Amino acid sequence: MESLEGQLLLAAPQLLDPNFIQTVVLLIEHNDMGALGLVINRPTSKTVQELWRQVGESPCESRLPIHLGGPVSGPIMAIHTLEGLGEIEIVPGVFFAAKKHHLDELVRQGGDFKLFVGHAGWGPGQLESEIEQLSWQATPARIDDLFDARDDLWERLFRRATAGMLPDLLGIKHVPIDPSLN
Repeated sequence: MESLEGQLLLAAPQLLDPNFIQTVVLLIEHNDMGALGLVINRPTSKTVQELWRQVGESPCESRLPIHLGGPVSGPIMAIHTLEGLGEIEIVPGVFFAAKKHHLDELVRQGGDFKLFVGHAGWGPGQLESEIEQLSWQATPARIDDLFDARDDLWERLFRRATAGMLPDLLGIKHVPIDPSLN
């Protein structure tokens, strides 16, 4: 399987693992050693400012929520749009950061960012197996989706990703833009 780095994984409706029900996961890394992703649609009630009082060195006024990136504990991580403050570019114009000095500068400067505690991880071949079992649907990541804070992100992305599948499955040759005109 080709690398899915920079893609979004949409949990299938039948995926009932409480850690992943209706989640949208941004894949940061995917190779033969496994995969690492961040759940982008699970904000917590804790703010960046509250967390930064405990772990940061720079003052922080951000009232953005901290996101639960997944069930695996680890360092604080971020996705953001500030070039030069990330270790890798995930999709054009969106960067990943986990180094302390990058995170300190990021919360000081502000801009478009999401901070995560925890992440999602898969061992070698595990994600590929879950995709074959139809637990996940991969779709290209768009910058506006990554920083979308609306509650219905999973529903909208799942509809968009699967829109062309039903006519193919049913053998329908033409589907009008507005089916009510049919």
